[in-house]
Formats: sequence, C-alpha cells, structure tokens
Amino acid sequence: MNIELSLKNAIQEALSALFQVEEEVVLQPTKKDFEGNYTYVVFPLVKSLRKNPVEIGNAIGQYLQEKNDFIGGFNVVQGFLNIVLTNTVWVDTLNSILSEDNFGTFPANGKSVMVEFSSPNTNKPLHLGHLRNDFLGESVASILKAGGYDVVKTCLVNDRGVHICKSMLAYQKFGNGETPESLGLKGDHLAGKYYVEFDKAYKAEIAQLMAEGKTEDEAKKNAPLMLEAQEMLQKWEQGDPETMALWRKMNDWVFAGFNETYKKIGVSFDKTYYESNTYLLGKDLVEEGLQKGVFFKKDNGSVWIDLKEEGLDEKLVLRSDGTSVYITQDLGTTDLKFNDYHNDKSIWVVGNEQDYHFQVLFAIMKKLGRAYADGCYHLSYGMVDLPSGKMKSREGTVVDADELVAEMIETATETTRERGKIDDFSKEEAEKLFQMLALGALKYFLLKVEPKKRMLFNPAESIDFQGNTGPFIQYTHARICSILRKAASMNIPVNQQVKAIELTKVEAELIFVLSEYPTAVNKAGDEYSPAVVASYVYELAKTFNQFYAEVSIMNETDADKQQFRLSLIKVIAETIAKATALLGIDVPNRM
Repeated sequence: MNIELSLKNAIQEALSALFQVEEEVVLQPTKKDFEGNYTYVVFPLVKSLRKNPVEIGNAIGQYLQEKNDFIGGFNVVQGFLNIVLTNTVWVDTLNSILSEDNFGTFPANGKSVMVEFSSPNTNKPLHLGHLRNDFLGESVASILKAGGYDVVKTCLVNDRGVHICKSMLAYQKFGNGETPESLGLKGDHLAGKYYVEFDKAYKAEIAQLMAEGKTEDEAKKNAPLMLEAQEMLQKWEQGDPETMALWRKMNDWVFAGFNETYKKIGVSFDKTYYESNTYLLGKDLVEEGLQKGVFFKKDNGSVWIDLKEEGLDEKLVLRSDGTSVYITQDLGTTDLKFNDYHNDKSIWVVGNEQDYHFQVLFAIMKKLGRAYADGCYHLSYGMVDLPSGKMKSREGTVVDADELVAEMIETATETTRERGKIDDFSKEEAEKLFQMLALGALKYFLLKVEPKKRMLFNPAESIDFQGNTGPFIQYTHARICSILRKAASMNIPVNQQVKAIELTKVEAELIFVLSEYPTAVNKAGDEYSPAVVASYVYELAKTFNQFYAEVSIMNETDADKQQFRLSLIKVIAETIAKATALLGIDVPNRM
C-alpha cells in the first residue's frame, strides 16, 4: 500500500463528493507539535467555497474517517487538517518494507546522466573547497543511480595555462632538482609549494618595479617572472621539447598525488578529460554558429554572440587573432562529452562564482540547436569559509585536503579513545574506525548544508557524537548492531514478517519516518541535493534514539512485540547504511 497516494486519492474523492472540487492534493508530514501523520492545507479552498477553514477541514476529516478504514482520526487546527492513520497501516507498511529487496532503490528508468565534478588544477593540491565539490559530485551521482539513472562520473582536469606555467617556472628556477621522493612530499604538494614560491617572487618584483616609478598595473604586466611564464606558455603551445618534458614530469607527480587523495576520501571517476587535449576544441562550433547566424563578427575580426534577450549581454567567443577564450573550449568539450556518452542529462558541479559562465554556455548551446542543451544543469554551490576568512591558493592560505583529513582522523582518535569503548579493538580495527568517523564527520558536515548556501566549516563541531553530525548517525547504527548481536547471542530470531501488535506513538512515528526514505531519495535526485538525504537520515537516527529511550526491546516479555521491534530496528540499521552510503559515508557495526 502506498500510504501517501491512497490518502491523496481519498481526499480527492472527498473534495469531489462534498464540494464538487477537482484539484491536485498536496500533503505534508504533520508537525511534531500536533497529533497526526499527514497534513492537508485547506486554506486554498476558502475563497472558492466561501466557507471558513475549520468547517471545510472538519467536513473532509469526517468524510475520510467514515469512508476509509485506514484513517483512525483527525484534528483541525485553523486551516490545517491533520490526519491520523490506523495502527494496521504501520504494521502493513513495515511488512511491506521488510519484503522489499531494494527498499529505496528505484528500477532503471532508461535515462543516463553525466556528473562532472572536482576539476582540479595541476598547480596545487586539493583543498577544502575541492572537498565540498568532490563530496557533492560523488553523492549526487550515487543518489541519481539509486533513482534509476545510468550514471557516468567525469572530471575535467585543468592541466594547461599560464597558472600551470607559474609552478613549472618556479620549480625550474628554485627547485634544485627536488622530487617528491627526495622531499618525502606528495607530488601535488610539491607543485603547490612552487605555485606559492612564484607568487612570493612575483610580488617582490612588482614591489621593486613600483619603487623604480612604475604604476602597479605596469609593474604587474612587466615583472620579469610574469613575462617568462607567458613565454613558457607559448613554448608549451608550440610543443617545445624541454617545456613539454617538464610539464609531463610535474603533471605525473600531481596526478599521483591526486589519486592518493581521491582514494583516501572515496572519490572516483569513470572518465577523466584533460584541458590540454580539449583547449583547441570549439572553433568548429564558432564556424558553425557563424554560418547559422548565431554568432557575428565585429570589424576587428573577433566573433561574438548577442545574448541580450537572455539578459546576458554580448559575449566574446573568438578573439580577433583567432585564439580561443574559455567559453570556446567549453563549447567544444561539451559537444565532445555528449558525443562520447549521449547523456539525457549533464550536470556540472562548479562553484557559484561561475554562475554567469554556465548561463552563457547553456544559452549558446540552445541557440546552436543542440538537443541536449535542455538537459544541461549547473549544480552551483557556495564557497566554504573558515573562521579566519577566505582561502587563497597562491598565498598558501588554503586548508589542504590531506592535512584536514589527517587532522580529522587525529580528532576522531582522541574523541573515541576518551569514550573508552574500543579497548577490545585490534590496532587495525581501531584505525579503520577512526578513519570512518573522520570522513563521516567531514562529509556529513559539508553535505548537510544545501549546496547553494555558503558555509562555515567547523572541524570541532563536525566530530561531535551528539546533534546533527555524521558520528551521531554512525553511533546510532553501531548501537542497533549491538542490540541485534545480543539478540543473536540469545538465539532470538529476527523474522522477515511481523505480527500485528498495538503500537506505541513513537513506534508508529519511527515506521512513518522509515517509510519516507524512497521519497527522500527521489526528492534529493530531483533537486540534486544530498542535503535532503542528510536531513532524512538524521531524522531517522534521532527518532530511533527517542524510540530506544522510551521502548524496551531486549527486556520485553511479549515475544511478538520483541520480534516486531527487532525486525523494525534491523531495517532501520539497513536504511541508515543505505542513506549514508548515498553521502559516501560508511557506518561501523561497533563503536
């Protein structure tokens, strides 16, 4: 029985019979301060029916209770009709969930989606901002897969350009042949070190030129290091052997470092694209657009598109010297990816500072007549701030991803040892648990906030075992597993189907929250928001803990009630594990 659908149909029948009204019924869970399971808002009917909301609510409620044996009662608070479902509904619901093999996982819908995320630069290691991006991308991909989509995860690595040459040039000048092995340093950290070194030396040159009478703008443009970096980029574009060899060597170091970090944080890709292979793409699309009248040339030979009707002004797509701008190569790369995979939807997980860029990209694709343009979506997310302010890679003021994960593991270690409940763990078991808790805390904290919102990261708050945190949810799972182990040790079986019992209020509420899992997965996929799943699994864990505090399980003397509660908590644990897996979080069986 689909409770919500049955209730919607029953309300539609009531509206038709009582008031000759035909409309789509929208339900919402009843607020915890009131008795009820679902609430129907009657305010929209007041004007057309010319009746007061309490009168309308009572009439619908009485009709529902008389005509439907699954409705046990109702109450009306102003214009809100709160509906109470019968005990039988919740027993049947639990049995239905227990009989499902893939509760919360939808069948294949025949549609495919590409999720592109991470998109790092090869001049620096991954940092806290990348982690929000990576966790969003990985989680959205998992949620869409659970929703029935065929999902491909991709990454476009920014491995060329003047910023990459800055790290290369600084290493060439100041590196003295250092290698990751000689320094005992990950390769991405080595590249990042020289990106910072370039910035320091560049600023010193600017200061010197300004002291000699140059303006700041003149100094920035004419600083020898910047001129050398631009010259190195030209050599790279010309395929200069020495420059290419240095580029390949440093990139190999960086990729090895990235891969180590990705493995540690549980992130992977089905396909990686490299900007060094795609930066020349897009010029064919410019030519196509000129022929179709989508683009126009200015007197100096530069090519533009007029997007004023879309509220986006005019946009340059090709310089007068025939060289590409960033949007040009993005046009080409988008076409390339579609030709590779023919996805129905394409999602770019990119920070909100690129909102305008993606509005332009999608508008151009529509004007070029690309059928896939309507399936393009920019998953825009807010920046992650620190108590000390915004991060800047070139100044070395970022929160490094590797260092942050190591600190989180250290904090998880200290916090768990203080609780004194892992004395019987082996060294390997303990280390695995600490890493699981650290990543759970980090991922949950970054994913529980709606993607579009800017957020402040607080490591200490994230690792707390109480409140809306990853460790609280992980601990709840471990607690349930402990109860189930105790039942197994006492040879108490956990049945797949349960007998009807008289439910307590908290038991009915727990089954209701449990039953909402598929709805949460569906909503999270529709909104591309892991925060929906995070909110759901926190509510499930919180409701279980309320149930655990109020209802006896192992000391229950009624065998049917004990069986019911054990079967219930078993599926709660399974659902917590499924939901957290969609967030990329593992849950322990012991803590």
